Amino acid sequence: MRAISYAYGTNHFSQDIVLQDVLRHFWHDFEAHEADLTRFGAIAGREVYETVYHVDHDAPPVLVQHNLDGKRIDRARLSPSHLALLKALAFINRPPYDGDSWHHHFAYGYLIGDPGLYCVLTITNQVAYAIHKYAPEFAEWKEALLSGRAFGATWMTEVQGGSDLGANQTSARFDGEVWRLSGDKYFASGAGLTDYAIATARPQGAPSGPKGLALFLVPRLRKDGSLNFHVRRLKDKSATRAVPSGEVEFADTEAFLIGDPHLGIYYTLENLTVSRLANAAGAMGIVQKALLEVMHRVRHRRSFGHALHDHALIRRDLTDFAVRHAGGLALTFQAIDLFDQAWHERPPYSPKYHLARFFTHLAKTRTADHAAHLTAMAMELFGGLGFLEEYAIARWHREALITPIWEGPSNIQALDFLETLFKLGHGDDVIAHIAAPLRIAPNAHEAIDRVRQEVAALRALPRPEAEWHAKSVLRAVADLAQASSLYRLAETAGERYEKLGQLYLSHFLAREEYPSWAFYDSSVWGWM
Repeated sequence: MRAISYAYGTNHFSQDIVLQDVLRHFWHDFEAHEADLTRFGAIAGREVYETVYHVDHDAPPVLVQHNLDGKRIDRARLSPSHLALLKALAFINRPPYDGDSWHHHFAYGYLIGDPGLYCVLTITNQVAYAIHKYAPEFAEWKEALLSGRAFGATWMTEVQGGSDLGANQTSARFDGEVWRLSGDKYFASGAGLTDYAIATARPQGAPSGPKGLALFLVPRLRKDGSLNFHVRRLKDKSATRAVPSGEVEFADTEAFLIGDPHLGIYYTLENLTVSRLANAAGAMGIVQKALLEVMHRVRHRRSFGHALHDHALIRRDLTDFAVRHAGGLALTFQAIDLFDQAWHERPPYSPKYHLARFFTHLAKTRTADHAAHLTAMAMELFGGLGFLEEYAIARWHREALITPIWEGPSNIQALDFLETLFKLGHGDDVIAHIAAPLRIAPNAHEAIDRVRQEVAALRALPRPEAEWHAKSVLRAVADLAQASSLYRLAETAGERYEKLGQLYLSHFLAREEYPSWAFYDSSVWGWM
């Protein structure tokens, strides 16, 4: 591993000053858990690396459909080290259910960084979430999920609908004793590994569209011990290989209704909110993995008679890394903090919950952009080695390309952004809340006024035209929120974050090149 990765064997928490500053700001119990995160940072830098590269190159999941007796089992075979690590990491899902906070869980996920490993863990967490909040009678299954004795999954997507849950055709009928589901789930992460899944289905007589969906808990085995659903195949993927994803067939599959059938779409969207926060944390975790590689590279590699980090063009790229990484991470944990304050709410939700969901769309969309951009830049900074699969850096770009797609691409985030924007009332109030820390930022009022005007114009448009402009406005609001998060962070973590906030404002909102003063300020680009 040392021959292919500069970051291998390092403590990913101890090296990540930005994460420490962000957690200290947004999580009041951070210091009580700092030693624990330090221990976990060593695991993230060693065991996680060893396992994901082994899986990626040598041992991807394989579907085993029959046992020696010819009985259908539909199980994914994982390498022993892969399975052992997943079980060992199951504890990262416990904090919010044991009286701790979501900050703790998502800090673990960020440090893992690998989308494949974290995907299995977070879809397991989502099943535990649904049981904990809406189906406590299955507490025994929740404990199995949290202890690593079982794995979960969220199966919503169908081939004819994709992200359009309203187009789902899986049906549910109650036979007097148990619900039975029939239909196909087309992109089923965790297929072959899952012991308990949550899935959307439409009860007989329910209306069409998303509000006709109910949410169900689906065990792998029926009450009589036979297989409850079939895995048709595992997908061949060009991106993460550490999570088995496939096609699942329900045929009179036994299922248990979660909560009120009329509120299924709301339960589903809650689970998607958890998953989108995980996506944002994972995206920024990938960025940090790439940044660790890059910071070592620019110190080890010489070009034109100088170390790479002495060149102005390299420092400019490192400045972009620093601004995007700190801005994306600060916004992610601001969104997590808002969710942590509101997650106990049930439908109908208060403005407090809608604000948390609103920030989730901002964070999920923009962190995915940052991850794709920065990992591509990291490959470029490595030169020819950056495009070779045998070295670590190319893998992180391949993994980063997942984050703009999974759990709703930017188009879906834009639609949900529109929905939550209208639920929050007057757009000026939302922008005022976001921009409050920018009152001390030079020339910030111009950016704030422009974003406020864009939001007001969006709200006044007919629905089709609002959708046309929604993505650009979503990104503008997200950029304002990131600059604001950096100024908010400066209140507790110091001047460096105010500088990064200035740079974020000038580059992403004023659309100017980074000012040349940053070239001479190593606190901006050379902090590691």
